[in-house]
This record gives sequence, structure tokens and C-alpha cells, in this order.
Amino acid sequence: MKIVFLGGAETVTGSKYLIETESTRILVDCGLFQGYKWLRRRNWAPLPLGIQDVDAVLLTHAHLDHSGFIPVLYRNGFRGPVYTHAATAALCSVLWPDSGKIQEEDAKFYAKHKLSRHEQPEALYDTRIATEALTLLKPVAFNKRFKVGNVTVEFHPVGHILGAASIIIDDGHHRVGFSGDVGRFNDILMHDPAPLPQVDTLLLESTYGDRLHSQEDPFEQLEEVVNDTMKKGGVLLIPSFSVGRAQVLQHMLVKLMDSKRIPRVPMFLDSPMAINVSDIYREFHTEHKLSAAECGRSQQLIEYTHSVDDSKAIANQVGPHIIIAGSGMATGGRILHHFKHWLSDHRTTVLFTGHQAGGTRGAKMQQGIEAIKVHGQWLQLKAQVRTLHGLSGHADYQEIHQWLNSSQLAPNTHIQLVHGEPDALEAQRDYLLQHTSFQVDIPAYMSVLHLSD
Repeated sequence: MKIVFLGGAETVTGSKYLIETESTRILVDCGLFQGYKWLRRRNWAPLPLGIQDVDAVLLTHAHLDHSGFIPVLYRNGFRGPVYTHAATAALCSVLWPDSGKIQEEDAKFYAKHKLSRHEQPEALYDTRIATEALTLLKPVAFNKRFKVGNVTVEFHPVGHILGAASIIIDDGHHRVGFSGDVGRFNDILMHDPAPLPQVDTLLLESTYGDRLHSQEDPFEQLEEVVNDTMKKGGVLLIPSFSVGRAQVLQHMLVKLMDSKRIPRVPMFLDSPMAINVSDIYREFHTEHKLSAAECGRSQQLIEYTHSVDDSKAIANQVGPHIIIAGSGMATGGRILHHFKHWLSDHRTTVLFTGHQAGGTRGAKMQQGIEAIKVHGQWLQLKAQVRTLHGLSGHADYQEIHQWLNSSQLAPNTHIQLVHGEPDALEAQRDYLLQHTSFQVDIPAYMSVLHLSD
């Protein structure tokens, strides 16, 4: 068996691992490169040799940096099965068409304003291709073995987001694990990551390889921010990611209101994608900690604004209220329209609840800038900017260690660190070498790992 690191190596994006045995070729994850332009250019490179002719794709979870390149395979003729958990398939039905729509709109924008070196800039894929690619998805259950060619496959729940899995493959000679994105212990929404069975080699994510999560109680933090804003008669704007983060924020706010820790004020979820995802979380409630009734309670207390007109109508709301809207880093989405209405009011609070990548509006606002550009207009930032810590869906390096200790891994297990930035990879490697007896390496992009029998 050999593994080719086509993505998710030396970076935290574009996860893509090609596994070849004597008779079978499998792709584990097939994600988009995101972030820096030099990384995004890889999405447009010719398909790597063999990637289009795989027997199947195994998908750990729905986030686009793990799943969003599958429509490109489809566009290029791939019609094989994409095995994943049913909840992941449901989330992809929302995320892929939205990704195609955004790319269509970007291509039109670049063409209109002549911002591309191409006379007719094209989308990587469009909504139609993304929707058709969904037909490749084949749902599989956790902890059920099945065969792809001469390889046995198992999916194990790993927390993180709905449907997320670690994947084990075994060709009879070598047993390889792929961690996917590992969730946290004692998460508000998701179950603890399940222990792994024994493997010979483990590809292990390292997103938080150099960071520890805050030990502050996120409920207490949110309670303080809401009460402070409401006492001022202000509006609380929460830019939010649609998958996972929007759902946990709804639950937290409803729980705080029901326990009378914060006042009952109007709340709005102003994100069509987050609304659709919330419906999926309710449908698959057995896969996380909230009951169907608890999911329904959020929908009772929070107004879901589906249409543009419903979204615009929020501006007519009088008095203190709370708005959750995409996008999480304020790079786009309906939150920008609320910014235009409320950022100049000193009573307003903007609450960021996740990592803000360098250069995004979210990062700039956290740095204390005085004005932010939205839709060509400079907005004076008089609102208070706050950050809610502790809601990350990624295990930090100590939690990764805890997960490895809970698993059935032999002391000499060979670990390949992936899905991390260089500093995080190196820090996690040093930590594991100090605290375990595992063999730990960091594979390079496009490198090949040959596994002996």
C-alpha cells in the first residue's frame, strides 16, 4: 500500500489522500484549497495522476476543505461512489450547491469588472454541477465494515460536526487510520470523539497543534455580553459559521433565556444556509447531544428569516435584539447589511465566536480599526467588538493526546501529522515525541509514503 499526499499536507486546507493497493485505488477526502491565493491556485491545476480513476472516495465530513473538490471530480467525469455518513451527505446537499453559486457569482463579478487575467473567467464548478455531484453520495453507518475492492473500510464517530468520522482502511497487510477533524471532549453540542481501534499508521490532524483552548465558561461569557448589550438598549450582532457554530449559539441563547440568565428579547437567525443546516441537525438529533425537543425549542424562540425581504424587515425592529447571521469572519453574507445599519451605534456589540483568519473583516475589527469597508462604503466602527472563546470544534493538542490515549494504539504506531500550518505541525510533533512513544513524521505536499507489509 502507498499513500500520496495530494492536499492537507503542510497546510490546514485541501485535504486529499490517495491510497493505492495492488488492485484498489481510494481517495480519502477531496477538499478545496482555501485561504491564500497561492493555495487556491492548486484547485485549478490539472488533476493529479490517478485521482480521477479512483474506485471510490471516502469522505470524513462535510466542510468544504474536506469535501468541496468532489464536484470538480464529477465535472471531469468521475462517477464512482462517495461513501460517507448520512448526516454528512445531508450537509453536503446544502454546502456544495452554495459553493457552486458563490463561484458562479464570483466569476460574473470578475468578468464585469475585468479583474481576471482571463477574458471569460469561469467558475471552478457551478450550482448545476454541484447538485448533480450529490448523486454520487452513498450513506454508510458508523462502525459497520464494508469493502471497496480489496480494502475493508470502517467509519468511527469523531465529534467535530454532525456526521464527522475517522476512517480506518485495511488491505489485509496494513491498517491505516485517517483522523479527519477530531472533535473536543465535553463539547456543548457534539459527543466525545470515539476511541480508535488499533492501526499501524495514523494520519492525524494538527489544526491546533500549537494552541490550547480557553478554559473560560462560554455560557458565562455569552451571558455577560448579552446582558451588557441589552442593558445599554443595544443590538447584538453575531457573525456565525453556518455548520455547527450557528446551532450551538442558538442552543446557548435559548438555554440562557429559559433559565432567566438573560432577558427574553427578539432573536433572529438570518442565514438561509444556517437555517437549512439547523433543520438537518434536528433530523439527525441522535448523532449529537440535543434532543429533537431541544432543537425545536430553538425554532420556537428564534425567528428564522428565509427571504431577503424577511432579512430587510429586521431593520425595522425596535429595541434590544440579537441577530445571528453569516458569514463567520464577516467576509460576506447578510451580516454585512446589519453592519451597515448598526456599526455606527455605540450601543451595538459585535460578537465573534470563532477564528478570524488574517486579512478578513473579522480579524481587522478585532484589531481595533476605526472604520471597515462594506460594499464599497467605509463604515465608522463605534460598536463594541467582543470575542467568545471556547466554541472551537477542533481538539487542541492536549485533547488530541487525550484521544490518542483513549484509543487502542500500540506504542510503536506510526503517526503522520497532516491538516496543520507549519508551526502547528512542528509543535504537535514535538509534544507527541515528548509525551508518547509513537513514531511521528510530517509528510510534504505531493510526497508518497510506501507502507511495508
